[in-house]
Amino acid sequence: MKDDDLQKWKDAGSIASKARELGSGMVTEGVTYLEVAETVEAFIVEQGAEVAFPANIAVNDVAAHYTPRPGEKTRFRYGDIVKIDVGAHIDGCIGDTAKTVEVGTTTYSQLILASKRALESAIEVIRGGISLSTIGSIVERTMNSMGFRPIVNLTGHAIERYELHAGISVPNYDDRGREFMPEGTIVAVEPFATTGIGEVKSWKRSNIYRMVRPKGKLKPDQQQALDLVQTDMPHLPFSERWLEKGLPRSEKALKGLVRAGSLYSYPILKEAGGGMVSQWEHTLYVTDKGCKILTY
Repeated sequence: MKDDDLQKWKDAGSIASKARELGSGMVTEGVTYLEVAETVEAFIVEQGAEVAFPANIAVNDVAAHYTPRPGEKTRFRYGDIVKIDVGAHIDGCIGDTAKTVEVGTTTYSQLILASKRALESAIEVIRGGISLSTIGSIVERTMNSMGFRPIVNLTGHAIERYELHAGISVPNYDDRGREFMPEGTIVAVEPFATTGIGEVKSWKRSNIYRMVRPKGKLKPDQQQALDLVQTDMPHLPFSERWLEKGLPRSEKALKGLVRAGSLYSYPILKEAGGGMVSQWEHTLYVTDKGCKILTY
């Protein structure tokens, strides 16, 4: 990788890590999800990057793909366990990172620590050529030793320019696979620990979308929404909130574009057994000797 390109990945990772800390520090009883999401996203732009995907705010048994809708009033409650997952990019070079905090209690401190330690243990061994199943085994054993389970159908992922999920997937358990980590890979490793059965299921459509391709004849409001997406958000996930300025009340148009196959709507993912979920995530640059944390 060219030095100039690597610097963009480092800069994006640094901004994402600051945004993660800003967002997680705001999570207190009575604060709205929307306030956190909008503050984090605005901060990323103020720092000279762009938002790689809507700020994910996953609470309790929700593991991923939740971002607040325009005007949403949902507030954090005492005892919530909250995952803040944020992304920043510079010219498509993405920093993707997450952490978990608890609102006013320490009930789930060990669950939070389990995913954090699993990530740290994985980072210690990651290098070019390591088996992906070995990484998953380390994550699984770390969580099991603390009395929790990994979520087996959520994985880490390689990242390429303007592509959040590219190439390899990094399992959170020993999947007995035979793939290996290529040297030079940018990869997000994100262990999810749970008190539940260790799987997620799709709950309902989220407020997060991604462009697929234009299809067929569209209604005027759908075409207007699609034009905005193609101009401003053609590659990476986006939220209905981001269209509010150019197209207020765009939910109906977006749903129509999903039905038409022009957009993909990410499902909100919940722990299938109703268990609480924690998550930690870093973006790494993999070398033949180890890995560099880009979102430290």
